Amino acid sequence: MKNILGSLTALAFLVILNTTNLFAVNTKDTRLLAEPAISAKNIAFIYAEDLWVANLDGSNPRRLTVDEGIESAPMFSPDGSLIAFSAQYDGNTDVFIVPTEGGIPNRLTWHPARDWVRAFTTDGKNVLFASKRYSFTRRYSQLFTVPVAGGFPKQLDIPNAWRASYSPDGKSMAYTPIQGRYKQWKNYRGGTVATILLFSFTDSSVVKIDQPEGGCNDTDPMWIGDNVCFRSDRNGEFNLFSYATTTKKITQLTKFEDFPIIGSTHGNGNIIFEQAGYLHTFDP
Repeated sequence: MKNILGSLTALAFLVILNTTNLFAVNTKDTRLLAEPAISAKNIAFIYAEDLWVANLDGSNPRRLTVDEGIESAPMFSPDGSLIAFSAQYDGNTDVFIVPTEGGIPNRLTWHPARDWVRAFTTDGKNVLFASKRYSFTRRYSQLFTVPVAGGFPKQLDIPNAWRASYSPDGKSMAYTPIQGRYKQWKNYRGGTVATILLFSFTDSSVVKIDQPEGGCNDTDPMWIGDNVCFRSDRNGEFNLFSYATTTKKITQLTKFEDFPIIGSTHGNGNIIFEQAGYLHTFDP
């Protein structure tokens, strides 16, 4: 895969909210843009606990939600027409969808457990989310799908998972079994380091992405073509890596050393992530 970054000066920064009439602040250098998502035409992100959408270059930012509840984890549908996200409306965190052009969010889940959006199915008919609703210990989360048109959620065959990404053909899934401990302990190398497994829905086989001796934290799997891109601290600070499913070769894609890459997701063959408070796009 080709690293298009080269250096920070060659990276295309997405500095969102670059208009001058939204707030009495420096809108040309706004940071704290979090949990980004990307489609063929738009990006979505969380700012000040609300959901925003903008053009790919960061222009024309539009606020989609104004509720007091906290929005999080936005993801675009495959055609880019819908955004699924989690929101704390009515005192609980549930799955909602809203048109990318704006409108009234439609609630899809109603269970008292927290539901975190992870993706859309490849056909765009269902939203994938993680939840602890059936975990009696409350230690593990599991994966479910719920129809965009509404209906009862269906649990996937994977025993427990936190982050997940479908393969392009929908026949496999890359996932992390548990929540990462690296948020509490930087450079954590204990017995519950974050790992990425590749699960086949055809025969239920599982392949683990190799890690160096001593362990590391691999997370945010993003299945793009024949490669699974992911975040890892295996070489120090969190950067992007790719795993070739055909050769099992692992390649480092970015080389940030000052601040970690966080909140990486993918869409339309591209990756978007947060680093040092800014949003960045990357073409793998």
